[in-house]
Amino acid sequence: MIKQIKLPAWLKRIFYFITLLGPGLITASAGNDAPGIATYSVAGSTYGYSFLWVILVIIVGIVLVQEMAARMGTVTGKGTADLIRERFGVKVTALAILALLLANLGTTVAEFAGVAAAGELFGISRYLTVPIAGLLFTMLILRGNYKNVEKVLLVLTLSAMSYLITLLIIKPDWAQIAHQAVSPKIPLDANYMILVLAVIGTTITPWGIFYLQASIADKGKPVEEYGETRLDVVVGSIWGNIISAVIIIVTAATLFKAGIVVTAAEEAAQALAPFAGEGSKILFAVGFLGASLLAVSVLPLSTTYAFCEAFGFERGLNHRFGEAPVFYVIFGGMILLGMVFALLPSIPLFDLMILSQTINAVLLPLILVLFLIIANDRNIMGKWVNSSLANILTILLIAVVVLATVAMFVTPLIT
Repeated sequence: MIKQIKLPAWLKRIFYFITLLGPGLITASAGNDAPGIATYSVAGSTYGYSFLWVILVIIVGIVLVQEMAARMGTVTGKGTADLIRERFGVKVTALAILALLLANLGTTVAEFAGVAAAGELFGISRYLTVPIAGLLFTMLILRGNYKNVEKVLLVLTLSAMSYLITLLIIKPDWAQIAHQAVSPKIPLDANYMILVLAVIGTTITPWGIFYLQASIADKGKPVEEYGETRLDVVVGSIWGNIISAVIIIVTAATLFKAGIVVTAAEEAAQALAPFAGEGSKILFAVGFLGASLLAVSVLPLSTTYAFCEAFGFERGLNHRFGEAPVFYVIFGGMILLGMVFALLPSIPLFDLMILSQTINAVLLPLILVLFLIIANDRNIMGKWVNSSLANILTILLIAVVVLATVAMFVTPLIT
């Protein structure tokens, strides 16, 4: 007879907590994608530790928005697009979905470009890495159910640990980091404000809202267990922003001090080697590759969920191809287009990334306003409507995003 091993209570709690992680952690980790890592690398190498205050502010915003999405998905069992269509009609929904499709296609191309760039850091041609990544994730989605897909995506979130290891190698001045994070010197120049908007835009995204709510609805946990779902979302959001802060710290502690400004994540990985060794370059590249692979799956899924919900098609990873053909065809189409454009030798990837971020910036206030109205509708949410504090904070967030978006368009005209 095998003797049963008794685990300490604290270890049991850790294992239980790990079992709760899912859509919240995946969504937040996918937010640290190729454009995101590039943005944080530019921020750290250009402005040093003084940019960390932005991350502290964003943590509040992302927790607020993602919690609302999780609550709405749990209570209604429906995705964001589904609720928008029911509450506001087809025309408003079609406008939002069209903008989302354009933004997500551009960002999906950027994710495949991230896979290509990360592979080339290891000496592997993009003409090998991009098709393999596209084929693997297409097969995963086509043949897997929600639980199996979630397990693979959760494993990919572990790639972010490489940034923490890089941080330990570099050994930055923590007293200086803490001081500049809470009392930053904020330069009043156009480039700084545009970068602040870019960080907001790459962290609080329309696709993240659509994906998180749809995946939670797809997971189908009862509302009585919402406390566990909320814990996943809050912890995931905080974890994702910790990794964002770590990337800023790593690039600030090395590149900013050396006066080196980078414009892409792969440039940051290459530039780290002379200051922190070849190992740090490899670790940074591993994190970059893992994040790009994660986002390559999540971005097309968020688009597919939104489109099918908006126009009444069957959707979800627990359905076979014959049960939800539109769902799988759109996913495959997004993957194929992303691969093809990323492999074109003359494609202006930087301009495409800026265009997709611009569409996201314009779309986000609209989604947040619709979101806020639904979250306060007792006919839809019952007793799970927003609190007064959540409403106030969301309105402030919308105002900040609108002002930042206006600044993004106006600044080039006056400088």
